[in-house]
Amino acid sequence: MALDKTVEKRDGFTSKWGFILACIGSAVGMGNIWRFPVMVSTFGGLTFLIPYFIFVILIGASGVIGEMALGRAAGAGPIGAFGMCTEIRTGNKKTGETIGMIPILGSLALAIGYSVVMGWIFKYTFLSFSGGLTAMGQNMEVIGGTFGATAGAWGANLWIVIALAVSFIIMSMGIAGGIEKANKVMMPALFFLFVCLGIYIFTLPGATNGYKYIFTLDPAGLASPKLWIFAFGQAFFSLSVAGNGTVIYGSYLSKTEDIPNSARNVAFFDTLAALLAAFVIIPSMAVGGAELSSGGPGLMFIYLVNVFNGMAAGRVICIIFFVCVLFAGVTSLINLYEAPIAALQEKFRMKRMPAVAVIHVAGCVVALCIQAITSQWMDVVSIYICPLGALLAGIMFFWVAGKEFVLKSVNQGAPKPVGNWLYPLAKYVYCACALIALIAGSYYGGIG
Repeated sequence: MALDKTVEKRDGFTSKWGFILACIGSAVGMGNIWRFPVMVSTFGGLTFLIPYFIFVILIGASGVIGEMALGRAAGAGPIGAFGMCTEIRTGNKKTGETIGMIPILGSLALAIGYSVVMGWIFKYTFLSFSGGLTAMGQNMEVIGGTFGATAGAWGANLWIVIALAVSFIIMSMGIAGGIEKANKVMMPALFFLFVCLGIYIFTLPGATNGYKYIFTLDPAGLASPKLWIFAFGQAFFSLSVAGNGTVIYGSYLSKTEDIPNSARNVAFFDTLAALLAAFVIIPSMAVGGAELSSGGPGLMFIYLVNVFNGMAAGRVICIIFFVCVLFAGVTSLINLYEAPIAALQEKFRMKRMPAVAVIHVAGCVVALCIQAITSQWMDVVSIYICPLGALLAGIMFFWVAGKEFVLKSVNQGAPKPVGNWLYPLAKYVYCACALIALIAGSYYGGIG
């Protein structure tokens, strides 16, 4: 049976911007909010941003384009897409389909860890509206203790269930009716609210010190290999090239859409979201007289709560900030779960609703059980499995499928075809970058 017949009445995106916003939603996540500002602060403003922008352009013009085109050409997720590539080269799709299980399992594992984090976010969003965060004041013992209890074993059971219930509802409505519509609402709202928050922070005394730091350039700092490694890592992981989410979203894309243009838009708006987060968080820390020295959950659930509570209109700030974080998280979560859901539909011909239910029930059970080791769980997946998935997707598309197929797939629907430069850039430079992400991540204990 042909691949396009394995899924009955295959769903898809109904508009160009629906697809772009969904891809932006998948890319804009916790890395933009709780890691990017710290990287900017740690490595010195523009000193970090310059190499970061370079790598965003590089990866956007190769890896993002490649994964979108790979998914669209196959009309399937990683299993079907990798199988298509090996079938083109050898006539045997089984090898590719087997390899395609790696990014699927990576996506599911990352989604499970992300589900725990989303439980925390749902709880803190509720506390922002109820006044629970404001009531903590600037008592770091209470603020830290609250998060410690939340992030401990079995500490966020109800909220994880709520997070997965929201994801289930959205995803059960399908690609056009659920994922596309959700991203059309949440992504514009996220950018609007972040801009509003940034404008307010700008008016506060002391904020200018934060902006000055962001625009600081240390030419000598650009000579640091570590700076370039971490700027690369931030760009690589922020753009969500992992051989899963972007591939599956690409599979729902019309043959008439302009993939290079879509990739440029995704790279631009993902970077804009990260910059907006930096323009909110770094000046906020400057206003509060705090040093931005810690990233990860501690930044968002501890240090920023303390800083926001010390500001005028602190409750409103908390509400807006956590709503933004919630939107960023939900749109990323549904992207991560989509690849394994689509795999069940493709391989076992399951209908959409049962596939969504199976994955969400399994994800919920495991997420509840791993709460005490969420950090270690996410580290293993992000350091090893995600860059491996990106590398495998790059090898399959650019090395196995071959130049002629790549350029045809990329340029289909593009008014202005991409030149021959894409192929060597992606085949040699991007695939080498994916390998570097795997090796450097292993060496440094994570670079993105």
